[in-house]
Amino acid sequence: VHLVESGGGLVQPGGSLRLSCAVSGFTMEDYAIDWQRQVPGKEREGVLCISKTGLTTEYLDSVKGRFTISRDNAKKMVYLQMNNLKPEDTAVYFCAAEHLPYCSGVVGDWGQGTQVTVSS
Repeated sequence: VHLVESGGGLVQPGGSLRLSCAVSGFTMEDYAIDWQRQVPGKEREGVLCISKTGLTTEYLDSVKGRFTISRDNAKKMVYLQMNNLKPEDTAVYFCAAEHLPYCSGVVGDWGQGTQVTVSS
């Protein structure tokens, strides 16, 4: 299983970023995919998940209405669109694969992460 994130960077508060995750090494279309994030000194936390059928689960109330997750099984890609970014969204963002077709919050594999910094 191989997951590679991209699209992170420095953005001003209120700005937007779109993270991408390229997936290989397993049948992505059969499994749920999560986006997680981690800040130094804290545990990694789930942000959003998208199931095999495209149903989404929000793990963080703080991102409701601002972040959306999507998947393109044909391209083997998962995306995280982040709008109205806030300084507290600063973190390393990880794409992670669950071993189930629905969102359970338990991931088995993840990528190396991409840094997102929200600052003026």
